[in-house]
Parts: sequence; C-alpha cells; structure tokens
Amino acid sequence: MSKAKKPAATGLADARAEHARLSAEIAGHDRAYYQEDAPVISDAAYDALKARLLALELRCPELATADSPSQLVGAAPASGFAKLRHAVPMLSLDNAFADDEVRDFEARIRKFLKLDTAESVAYVAEPKIDGLSMSLTYEHGRLVRAATRGDGSEGEDVTENLRTLKDVPVTLRKDAPDAIEVRGEVYMTKHDFLALNARQAEAGEKSFANPRNAAAGGVRQIDPNVTASRPLRFFAYAAGLMSAKLADTHWQFLERLNDWGFPTNPRATRCIGAEALLAFYARIGDLRASLDYDIDGVVYKIDRLDWQERLGFVARAPRWAIAHKFPAERATTRLNAITIQVGRTGTLTPVAELAPVNVGGVVVSRATLHNADEIARKDVRVGDTVVIQRAGDVIPQIVSVVLEKRPQDSRPYVFPGICPACGADAVREAGEVARRCVGGLICPAQAVERLKHFVARDAFDIDGLGKKHIEEFWRDKLIQAPADIFRLHARKDAIVARKGWDEISASKLLAAIEARRSIALDRFILALGIRQVGQATARLLARDYGSYASWRDAMFAAADRETGAYQRLDAIEGIGEAVADDIVAFMHDRHNRDVLAALERELTIADMAPVASTSAIAGKTIVFTGTLTGMGRSEAKARAEALGAKVASSVSKATDLVVAGPGAGSKRKAAEALGVAVIDEDEWRKLAEG
Repeated sequence: MSKAKKPAATGLADARAEHARLSAEIAGHDRAYYQEDAPVISDAAYDALKARLLALELRCPELATADSPSQLVGAAPASGFAKLRHAVPMLSLDNAFADDEVRDFEARIRKFLKLDTAESVAYVAEPKIDGLSMSLTYEHGRLVRAATRGDGSEGEDVTENLRTLKDVPVTLRKDAPDAIEVRGEVYMTKHDFLALNARQAEAGEKSFANPRNAAAGGVRQIDPNVTASRPLRFFAYAAGLMSAKLADTHWQFLERLNDWGFPTNPRATRCIGAEALLAFYARIGDLRASLDYDIDGVVYKIDRLDWQERLGFVARAPRWAIAHKFPAERATTRLNAITIQVGRTGTLTPVAELAPVNVGGVVVSRATLHNADEIARKDVRVGDTVVIQRAGDVIPQIVSVVLEKRPQDSRPYVFPGICPACGADAVREAGEVARRCVGGLICPAQAVERLKHFVARDAFDIDGLGKKHIEEFWRDKLIQAPADIFRLHARKDAIVARKGWDEISASKLLAAIEARRSIALDRFILALGIRQVGQATARLLARDYGSYASWRDAMFAAADRETGAYQRLDAIEGIGEAVADDIVAFMHDRHNRDVLAALERELTIADMAPVASTSAIAGKTIVFTGTLTGMGRSEAKARAEALGAKVASSVSKATDLVVAGPGAGSKRKAAEALGVAVIDEDEWRKLAEG
C-alpha cells in the first residue's frame, strides 16, 4: 500500500530528535506552570519553544503525533485536592505571533466553512488575562462545583474556595438554565498584588513572583478562609456544558453573563474581519502598561455560535479561536559555563549557566543550548555575552551572541564524547542530532529519570514518592526497577529507619503504592517511557486496543512490518510509521520484556472503557479519501471522532468503513480488495447526522 513521500532519512531523523527534545522541555514547563504555579520561563519564552516545535511539525507532519505538546492542554491536576472531570474539555488556544498569522486564521475559517468571499466574518476580541483558568458549574441556579483546568480533562475541586470570591455569584437569576458551566479566569490586579507583597514582606514571609502566581496560590489553599483573605478577582468569558441554548452569538452570551452578575472584560469588542482584529490588538498593546491586570495578548473568537459548533476542535484547541500573543522581551548577560544534563533516554542536553539578569521583572540564570549543532550554529562560547528572550529563572532561550563583546581568548565549545553521569561513550548515530549515552541500564542518570517518569503525575502518580525520594531510594538500592516500587512493603523497616521517615510517613507511602496496584491502561502505557509516546498517544493506543493483553500481543506481533498487526498500528490516526517503529522496538527489547513481565505480576491493568456513544459508527475505524465537497475533509474527520469513531490514515483489515469522494484512488482500491465497505459523501452525511 503506497504512502505519502517522506523527507530524506537524515533530515527526518534530525527533526525527530529535535522534536523529542523540545517536547520534553515543554512538558516540564507545563508541569511547573499548571501544577506547581511556579513557571520557570516566561510566556514569551514558552511560546518561542512551542513555535519552534510547530515549525518542525509543519516541515515534517509525521512528527505531529497525538502526544506532541502541540496537541495537548495544560498538565494533570496536582495532588492535595479532589479531582473533578470536566463535562466538556477545557482546551487551550493556538497562538499567533504575527499579523499574517491572524489573516491566515481567518483564511482557514473561510476555507473550512466554505464561505463566499462576499460574506463577512464577525469576531469578539478580548484581552487575554494572565491568570488561572476556572470552570464554575451551576445547577438550578446554584453554584455546585468549581474546578481548575488541570490537564483539560480533569481539574482540582476548589469549590469552597471559589465561593469566597466576590466576583463569583453563588446563585443565578431564575432565567438561568438547569445546568451551565461558566468559564473564566481568576486573577489579581497589579495594585492588589503590590499591596499583598508588601504585607508578605512586613510579616517576614516569602513574596510572590507575579500576580498570576499569587492568584493561583490563593485558589489552591486548603483553608477557604485564606483564599477569602486574598484579593482575587474573576472575569467570565466562555461556557462549557449548557442544558439549553442561551444565545446565537458569543457577544449575546457575554451580555447574558453580565445580566447574571458575572464580570466580563469591559474592553471586549466585536470586530468584523481580520484587519479590525489587528487594529484592536494595536490599541490594546498601547494600553497594556496602563491596565491594572496582566495580559499577554488578545483572544479572537468567532462570534456566531453555530459556526463555532461546525468548526469544532483539533486535539488541543478550538478551530474558531486563537490567541494573538505580544512579542517577547529580551536582555543581555554573560554565559559563565556550559553544563550537561542526561535524560531518561540517554540524551545529553547542554545548559548555559548565566550571570543572573532581570528581564521584565523575572530573574534568568540558565538557558538550554539544545544540542551540539545548536551551539555550533550560534557559535556560543563560554565567556560570551548573549541575548536571551524574556524568561524565568531556568531554561529560557538564547537568541544570539554579541560578537563585539567576545573575549579575545575565547575558544569554540567542544561537546563531550563521554557521559558525565557514568563515563560511558556518548555517541551520535547517523541521522541523529543528539548525542546519547550508551550506558543504558548502568547509567544512573537514565535509570533514575526513567523511574521518575514512571511515578510522574500523568503516569502512576504515587503520592509521597517524589523525585527526591526516587533518587535516594535508587541510590540505596531500595528501588532499581519499576516493579520494585510494588515490593517496598517488604522493606518497610528500612524505610522507617531512614532520615526524615517514621512509621506514619512510611505507612502513608505504602498505602499510596497499594492504591496504584490497579492502573488504567493509558496511564500504564505512558508510564513505560516509550520514546515518542506521551499522554495523548497512550490514550490512542489504549482506546484502539482496549485491554493490556490485546495491546501487548499486538505489539509483539507487529515486529513483522508486513503483518496486519503492524499495519493496524501504523494506520491509527496520530501514530504513523515513526512512532510505530519506536513502540515495536521498545516491546522487542529483552530487558523491557522482563520489566513488563515483572509488572504484570504486581499490577491489575484496567481495560479502556469504550467511547460512550449511540451513533452507528461509534467504535468503528473510518478512512476518508478523495474530495469531500460538502463539509470538507477536516470537518468530516472532526464529526466522526465526535461520534466515537476512530479515524485512520490508511486502509487495512482493521478498517470498517471508507468514505470515498471524487478522485479517490489507491485507498478505495485497497478497500475493495480487502472487502471493506465503501460509501459516498451523501451516505456519510446521513450517518453523521443520524
């Protein structure tokens, strides 16, 4: 079966390595921002990382897998609060950084909706508040739940804390629907932030870094009285689940929110066309410094709600909205040294140690240098004065070197050929951009990082077993492999005897471990640390195969690329050949098989629940081919997934249905050869509407 032409092997391998590095870095920043309320880089620096990742995915579309940060939202909710699942996911927004990207946004909307050139497009433009996203659920007019965004699917229950905010109505008027989710942003004004920090300093307590951190910390208080003492505010701007239609446009919906007592941003404006949006952006940019709240851009939303519904969503963001971000701030400082960090897959990542510098109120002391090629491309040397993007105190972006300030005795940096953690060779394979330690299991850095990944919040999420404990337990040989975690009950006395531990803390840890002996399939797959398999890809695999035994046996069978098992894996929308190869390679490593066998003896791995849908195509695998003239290919795929179907990129024995428009070629022929049902667009529309 033919496939689209791929980039040259070396170019793709380099891009994959760079994509993996960026993905890991972005994931770390997501955890710091969403879970810990302690971002270590600025929004501008974070956006720069995302922009580089998206550029790679545009050049090599096969890198845009379902677990790429370009497809994900936020991070899993932190521990300490009960978890609440969002009835409608709280998604993030795609970003625009230049005027032409906003014009492209409108062009994509017109193409998706097949609009006539004479038809105008109305938007609502709103300042993008830098706060904590929140969902408020009202039933029969009363506030019953409040949850943070979390990972977009599940957040933290902060209901009692939100009841203390004066901007949040506890009851709604009688014309409110039986059920409605009101979404918005909890924030703190600049004036209140400065006053709060003054009180903190007077009391001898730690000051907050910025208003966003102060607001998030105020919401995440175990005692609601502490939340009530913080000057927190709320802007409402969207809806989640609604039991009844409330408006035809987003503008009308904002007016309803005002009627119910919710504050909405008074600077929100209705605009016609992209040029009006850009004019609004310029005006808000001029006013930014004078506003009493932090903003980092402007959000544009399609005004018509029926168009929003048709446009739908991609994996992590709505197609009908975009955030136009403000440009990054920059500063210069001295690069004092270059150190090397070793990741769980053995990748050696160079880090620039900087003379601390204040950039827009944020202190910067470290910056990633990515890899040897990046150092050579920018000719970064120890002792150089470098230009950095505005960032926090760890890993911002180095933009360039100020060559006229370079010391006369400077020398090009020589990347190490050995691993600093274990002394093994650090090799760069043909086509790879990164150097990797070949020490494998003997490398302490890799072993420890893999264990940290295994117990991470999105994986096993074991309370009380943090990064520091993993390092100490590994060093003292209490834990050497993942299954050892579930054998710690036999080492309780050794844990109790450790510094900082006692009977109570050890019992709590062991109870938390016991609670994780039953684990969801998608979390288990993620915990294994398979290269290129993140949260979204793990969910795709769990959903497609259903049970651990089914997935495991299929991956073993997929070793032969000519088998139906490999073709089924490769055909899953969002997987593709590169990811499939990494999964198969992982499953066929002898050590990894031993790890799986040991874990099977310790765990119960729960099957993935089927998608709840009564549609005729729920659970079926569909392939679209040819030209769809009615709703368009993108809209058809979005509709199929909303109805519980799986959309594949190629036809195999696992395909249930092929929707073929005019111009269908090899995929239609493959379907006919395999006896797969083929329908036209009219039949598909009836299915999609049924």
